[in-house]
Amino acid sequence: MQSNHYALKAATIVGEDNNYTDHYLVIKAGVINAITASLDPAIPCIDLGETTLVPGLIDLHIHGRQGCDVMDATMTSMTTISNSLASHGVTGFLATTVTSSWQETLDAMKNIGQASQQTMSGAQVLGGYSEGLFFTNEHKGAHNEQYFLELTHQRIDDLINASNHHLKVLALAPEIANACEMIEYLNEKKIKVMLGHTDATYDETLDAINAGACGGVHVFNGMRGIHHREPGCTGAVLVHNTNVEVIADGIHLHPAILKMICQLKKQQQITLISDCSNAGGLGDGHYQLGKTAIEVKDGVARTQSGSLAGSTLTLEKAVFNLSNMAEIELRDAIHMASLSPAQFLGIDKTVGSIALGKQADLAILDPHGKVQATIIQGRCIYNAAQESLSDHLNNIA
Repeated sequence: MQSNHYALKAATIVGEDNNYTDHYLVIKAGVINAITASLDPAIPCIDLGETTLVPGLIDLHIHGRQGCDVMDATMTSMTTISNSLASHGVTGFLATTVTSSWQETLDAMKNIGQASQQTMSGAQVLGGYSEGLFFTNEHKGAHNEQYFLELTHQRIDDLINASNHHLKVLALAPEIANACEMIEYLNEKKIKVMLGHTDATYDETLDAINAGACGGVHVFNGMRGIHHREPGCTGAVLVHNTNVEVIADGIHLHPAILKMICQLKKQQQITLISDCSNAGGLGDGHYQLGKTAIEVKDGVARTQSGSLAGSTLTLEKAVFNLSNMAEIELRDAIHMASLSPAQFLGIDKTVGSIALGKQADLAILDPHGKVQATIIQGRCIYNAAQESLSDHLNNIA
């Protein structure tokens, strides 16, 4: 039986408030019990050597990996995505839909609802993110406009019911009909609204923010950019008290833009996302993103018209990319992929950082930043080494 009281020793522990050098992280019953420089010899300990212990990452916006898509609407695909994410230090994610037929969207939401109530073998499904259907043609990106719909109270209720009340985020364009009314209704239903794939003006976006929208979908991408006389949706979400999703792959955003975002927004307002498609973890080739054919070349996914179509990014790479390109502290970049998304979802009291009393959701990184192991509630769900961390825990039980 696996030990429920043990310690991990790492060269560096990235805590919520401080970095700790050569400290022990004590885990009891799946919860962080102590961070200490000295350890009671009665507590079994695993020395992780020259590694860094970071909080488990949370991907708020991901469509798929390893040839599997959330739109497949099967538990087999969701399990593959879950396991693949765990190998990249992700402990939780929002399963994200893409524009497709209404029935296929409802089927995907039903599957998300079922997965959200299960203990997955890898990263846990924290709920659903509806990206698609309620956009406009301008800046549609990889979304097929033939399936765009009017957003109504009934459609919102149908999505919520299909997901068994596990829909957490819905993306829409602020200029669609009755946008502000629908945003207020979504807020009443405890669903966060993100703005994207839009040609909305600054004023239209500000109206949506005042109605309760939370921020911008993959900021700068899929939205009207900044002009000095018309700041557009991008300008609005950057200068107001909103969250912005950031794809830090060096393709979607120039390093200078990443630096600007980090200077304009507070850490808790920036959420690193992968926006990964089902091509993630696979090679170059031809794939589908919803109803749209995409081609991946040199790791970059595009539609036939040349628009970027999601990414093949992994979240731990996004962390190091942002730290290097925006020239910010690594711990800040880590928290933009862990604590910030947890705060956005309102679950930061239990997950999102390494702090006393929080779940032991962790990723172990080698000196090169590669994920060596991932832990959820003190249980090892992924280990890259031949000798499993789970075996170590069994030996000290």
